[in-house]
Amino acid sequence: MRSLKITLPQRNTRQRDVILQELCRLTSHPTATDLYDIVRRRLPRISLGTVYRNLDQLAEAGMIRRLEAGGGQARFDGNIEPHHHVRCIHCGRVGDVHDVPTLPGAGDVAAADGYEIISCRVEFLGVCPECREEPASGGGRDRVDRGGRMSRDG
Repeated sequence: MRSLKITLPQRNTRQRDVILQELCRLTSHPTATDLYDIVRRRLPRISLGTVYRNLDQLAEAGMIRRLEAGGGQARFDGNIEPHHHVRCIHCGRVGDVHDVPTLPGAGDVAAADGYEIISCRVEFLGVCPECREEPASGGGRDRVDRGGRMSRDG
């Protein structure tokens, strides 16, 4: 378990601790709402706003990762070790990707148009096992496009 040694506001430390503990137990990369539903089992009086606020503070402090795709809900990752992700183009589910060949470091990449490269993020797109097993229906289904925006097929 990580300790909260980074300077964060002292208010709601018990709530922040529970949010961090629950997030670090998950590998599902939950949204704030997903995590709120889980945290409420331990802290029934916590508000969704408190969960959002604490997730933002933890992400700003570098204790968790905020995963954002254009137009989609942000998801959160308690694993801050360098790794990549795969996102389902149908339901938006996110998983970890292991055994990816090493990418060049930021210093090894020539910056275009004067940019200073400080980091690199790779996100793979695919179809998760649950969505692959669903029979095709005539009603259409949600889909995440390559830019991360939700749309409806059909």
